This record gives sequence, structure tokens and C-alpha cells, in this order.
Amino acid sequence: MQDRTYPEFSTRYPLLVTTLMKRPVSLYPEQIGVVYRNHVSGEYTRLTWAGWHERVCRLANALRGPLAVSPGQPPRLGDRVGTLAFNTHRHLELYYAVPGIGATLHAVNIRLSPEHITYTIRHAQDRVLFVDDIVLPLLEGIWDKVSDVVRTVVYMSDKPGLPDTRIPNLIHYEDLLAAQPPEHEWAYLDEDTNATLCYTTGTTGLPKGATFTHRQLYLMTLHILAAQNMSNTPAHISREHLGENAVPMLNTPLFHAHGWGAPFFCVFSAQKIVLPGSFTVKGFCELVQTERVTSVSVVPTIAAMLLEYPQLHEYDLSSLTRVGVGGGALPLGLKTKLEKLLPSFQVSSGYGMTESAPAAVNAFVKKHMVDWGKERLDGVLVKTGVPMPGLEVQVVDEAGKPVARDGASIGEIVMRGPWITEKYYDNPEKTAEVWYDGWFHTGDIATVDADGFIVIADRIKDVIRSGAEMVPTVLLENLIAMADFVLEATVVGAPDPVWGERPLALVRLRPGHDAGATDVVDFLFEHGVQTGRITKWMVPRLITLTDDIPRTSVGKFNKKAVRDRIDEYVAQAVDVSEHVGKTQG
Repeated sequence: MQDRTYPEFSTRYPLLVTTLMKRPVSLYPEQIGVVYRNHVSGEYTRLTWAGWHERVCRLANALRGPLAVSPGQPPRLGDRVGTLAFNTHRHLELYYAVPGIGATLHAVNIRLSPEHITYTIRHAQDRVLFVDDIVLPLLEGIWDKVSDVVRTVVYMSDKPGLPDTRIPNLIHYEDLLAAQPPEHEWAYLDEDTNATLCYTTGTTGLPKGATFTHRQLYLMTLHILAAQNMSNTPAHISREHLGENAVPMLNTPLFHAHGWGAPFFCVFSAQKIVLPGSFTVKGFCELVQTERVTSVSVVPTIAAMLLEYPQLHEYDLSSLTRVGVGGGALPLGLKTKLEKLLPSFQVSSGYGMTESAPAAVNAFVKKHMVDWGKERLDGVLVKTGVPMPGLEVQVVDEAGKPVARDGASIGEIVMRGPWITEKYYDNPEKTAEVWYDGWFHTGDIATVDADGFIVIADRIKDVIRSGAEMVPTVLLENLIAMADFVLEATVVGAPDPVWGERPLALVRLRPGHDAGATDVVDFLFEHGVQTGRITKWMVPRLITLTDDIPRTSVGKFNKKAVRDRIDEYVAQAVDVSEHVGKTQG
């Protein structure tokens, strides 16, 4: 590894993304650091840290040489380099080479609609696009709408040769790397140089591009690792697979919120990184068994898919001890079902967003909780958590004052800290809508309990306003999901002539369970009303049993899509008003 001589006149060492990869390359050059399995062919690529770094160097040379990518100078962004790719070793190489030369990486969310993908490429002004072979048809479909912006397309594939395509002057990634020298002088950039551009995946309006500098990503990485080390370990959980001993599988797409930060903190920790390409349950199980994966992060959708997989017990998944669930609230029922099915699992929650890069709140065990029994501790681990070290996170009322720490008072989550995005790229109006009074306003509402644990209640736009009261839909969803016969559920407001809105629940049953709408009501009364978690008037009067709950590009429930089809879901619903009225709370 070669580095440009550090300026003697400077005493301020820059915090750079490239510094993160120096540690594993220096300490463990011959150790396998990156494992990728092609999810189509099943073929493996295994790279030592030295071998992976050599490829990053070749890529950096190609970016500065034949691809003519220009670096930025704060506050001006460097050329934007887009990726349309799954979780592969090549995508991970781009995560370091592009920022490493001072350019800006834009990992395009390929789960967005073609219209929104086109918009983000044009808005970012991506000069070069790197595209996976299986994603090439998507780019071909929108090529006429982006060809005036994109000047070069690089084709990424395990197979040699180029495909027949309407996209001109395609370059093969491996040919590009082979033509470049294996060493690169990593420049000591200004740490405020922009490194990445991440677009939101909101269901309303156009995506917004959050910007992040080298300094922000470096500090986020350190604080994620600090949070992992600072949390106390309960007596029934082993610390064997933490730090360098961890074998994480990166399931969260690298095109979504920096893959939840894993491309940075896993590399810096010198953990063997397992990359699955695109997710399948079968591939997930095979990789956990083969590579002895110890930790994964998933959205609730994937967790539910594991519960549905009939061949799950055919695999040895005993190495997997830590499962982080984000991208949506973690229902206690889902946690319990996963850990019952797979006793080695320890499932915990977290919270973040594109604008927080994404780390903001994580599950945390206080020292007085270490000896608590599992059942009691589970009630803590399904809470969203406590603020990440280094961030200020508050829940405030409409006057901007912190709400009472009583676990009941609802307010909006606001945050500030060294890695929260400072702006939306080329969008000052939207920036002003979220940054005011010195805080970033998330649009999420929550409660805070006496121990300082934040519990997400809802998105402001998703709260059901029934009469003068607000009904948090996440609370109802979590309760319904606790039922053994329920796989997952979402709740929205349906029009009501008297109350304005009343809850409507869309419920997906677990395979093999024959339950009805009144069973859902009975469960809510037993585990919600009678325990004081909800009041009787919150119980949904309309329940739709369905196998099709709309989702966003990242697997969250798409409540806007449900509301757009509300008449259809109401027509399909069972009206349980009479049953609710007769049931004693």
C-alpha cells in the first residue's frame, strides 16, 4: 500500500474513508476478508484483504485514468459515480475507490420505480454508471432518458465478454481493472470532501439526496463500534462472536442507507464479510451454514420469510447468534417466534434513516439489566433503543419541548450530531423543511420511558386520527403480530363518518393456521386491552385477511399504497364491530 506523504505543515489528520480499509490490509493481508457468492450461478469469490485492496487500487486508477472521474473540493462535490448493483465484492470495492479519489458514490436504489431511478440518476448527474449483469435490462429500459447525462457504463459480471446491448461503448469491469497498476497513492483529501449521495425511498414525492462527507462516515463508523462495545451483555448471551471474530453477512442492500453502515464498520473491524448478491431464503441458509455466519441485519420482511421457509431446519444455523432488525418496528411476537424456532438467535432492534447515514438509535442493555431473565429482557430489546453515542436524540412536543419520560407521552423524534446529513443535494427547500431550530426533524413519532428508551410509535403521516385522539398504528401492528397464527400485519386509517378515521388491519396468517377476523379481536382484547396496552376503542372494527400487503422498495409496509386502495380493502374486510362491542375488556 502506498500513500502520498502526509503534509508536514498540517497537524490535523483527516478522517477519510480510505483510512478505514488500511487496518485490515495492514494487520491481516493474507487473511480471507471478503467472500461473495453469485446468487445465480452459486460460484464463490474469496479475496484476502491484500487481494481485495489491490482491486480497489486498480479501480481507483481506472476512475482517475480512462474513466476521467474528477475529484471534488469542498463544498463542491466531485463527479458522481452511480452503481446499479447488489451486494457483491465489486460493489464493496466501489464503496472505497470512488470516495477514495475524491468523487461521490451514488448507490442507486434499484428497487425504486423506473421513473424514480431515472430521476435520481439525472438529479445526481451521474457521469459513470457501474451496472451488474442481471440489472442491465433495467438500465436498458431507461437508457433513452439518461443517456444525455451518463457518459460511460461499466458492466460488472463474473463472466468474461460483453453482452449484446443497446447501450454503446460498454466496458467490462474486470478488463478495466486488469489494465491498471495494482498500487494507488491515496490522496490525503480534505475530510469535508463529499463521499456519498444517498437518496431517500419515501412513498410520497420525489426521492431526496442526502449528502455525506468522509468525516461524517468515519465518525459514524467509530460510534457504531463504540455502541457495540458499550452495551452490556446479558448473562445468557455470549460475546464470543464480537469484534474481529464476527462473520457478518451483509443482507441489507448496499444501495439502501449505506447498507446500514456495514461496508464501513465491518471492514474497519477486519471481520470476514460475506456478500450474498441478491437475497433468497435458500441462499441465506446455505451461506450461514457454509461460512459459519455469526451476525446479520434484516428488515422484518426477511425475518418473516425465514419463519415461512419449510426447509429451515435442514440447515445448521447454530453459528448465527445476532440478528439485528431495522427498517421497521420489531414486534415482540416476531422476535419470540424467531428465537423459538432458532434458539441460537438473539434478535434486537434499532432505528435509523437515510439522513442519519443510517445509525441513530440502537438496542442497549443497561448494567442493571444484565441479570434479568430472557422474557423480561426481551421487553427491552424490542424497544427501538437509546441514542447512539455521539448523537443527540430527543422526542419533542409541538412546542419543541422534550416530552415526559413516562413511556406514554408522544412526540416527534429530532436529532443532531456529527454524521446527520447537513443537506439534501440541490434541494434547499426540502432541507429547510427538516432542519430548523437547530435540529433535524425526522417525521417519526415516539415515546420515551424512564430508562431513556425510545419506542417508535408511528410516522406522523401514518397516525390514525380518530375523533380527538391519535391511534399509533405501530402499537396495534406489534400486538397483532404477537399472535401465533399471525405472520405479519399492518394498520391504516379507514374513513369513518362519525370519528373521521378508524383502524383497519390487514393481517397475513401463518401457513397452516385457520384463524379468522374474530380471533384477531379476541387476541387484542386478551393481550392488549386487558393488559392496559390499548383501550377498547382502539381495536380495529375492520379486519382484512390477505396474502398481499403492499411494500416499499426496501421491504417496509407501503401504507400510502394501502390508503390509495382503501375502498378495495374496506370492501374485502370483515366488520367485527358487533364482536368488539360484545367482548369484555
